[in-house]
Amino acid sequence: MSTEKLRNSRAKVIYALCASDGIKPNYKLRGLDSAPVYAIDNNGLRAVVSDTLSARLRPDRRNISAHQAVLHTLTEDSTVLPMRFGVIARNAEAVENLLSANQEAIRDHFERLNGRVEMGLRVSWDVANIYEYYVATHPVLMQGRDEIWDKNANKSGHRDEKIRLGNLYQSLRSADRIELTDKVKNVLFDYCEDIVETTVKREKDVMNLACLVERDQLDNFAKGVFEASKLFDNIYLFDYTGPWAPHNFVTLDLHAPTKKKSVTVVEESVG
Repeated sequence: MSTEKLRNSRAKVIYALCASDGIKPNYKLRGLDSAPVYAIDNNGLRAVVSDTLSARLRPDRRNISAHQAVLHTLTEDSTVLPMRFGVIARNAEAVENLLSANQEAIRDHFERLNGRVEMGLRVSWDVANIYEYYVATHPVLMQGRDEIWDKNANKSGHRDEKIRLGNLYQSLRSADRIELTDKVKNVLFDYCEDIVETTVKREKDVMNLACLVERDQLDNFAKGVFEASKLFDNIYLFDYTGPWAPHNFVTLDLHAPTKKKSVTVVEESVG
């Protein structure tokens, strides 16, 4: 078997999709397992891939870091539609068929996202203890806590009271998150194309936002973050990152062609 046929027959890790100008790029990148990264083109579309001998990819730190490093480098120079970690096609023909079967959706996404990148913004409470901060700034919480821990109070029923107090704290914090997020978004919509609220994972986080920004407007976006921050006092910390590939704005639901199932299996190893 020739070298080209051998490469074509191997499974492919897919990192990103983008438009093709018909000229095969020399990425000089290494992907998972240090495999060279290269392009597979079909009808004006391109998949950025590397070869793999694995049927499934382990979502460990090394593999995810390698995947993200490829995406970061690609995003520096052009617009790409990032694929989630772990997408594998059986061989080169499967990649070509995938591009062909989904070309309308891919082109629509590329048209919407071309020339744009994702910027992340996290706003957090910059306090030592968020619960104590809420107790200090909400008299109803302070009163409830003091009643529970009053040495002279009846000790019966403390468990239920603590649960009610905890629920009140969470509801107050949730309401603040909604109000403060809306305040920031109202400012940033003048500086970006779209905003997606992503999951808040830390107790001190007020919001996590993904912002779609034109590549040549990144400095202007930074000004928008500064404008939004002026609406807040010093207990709030604004931290923005990027540019990244527009992960949170890609909603592609890729499907494999049904006529050639033997060569078009695409698998996602991470749910």
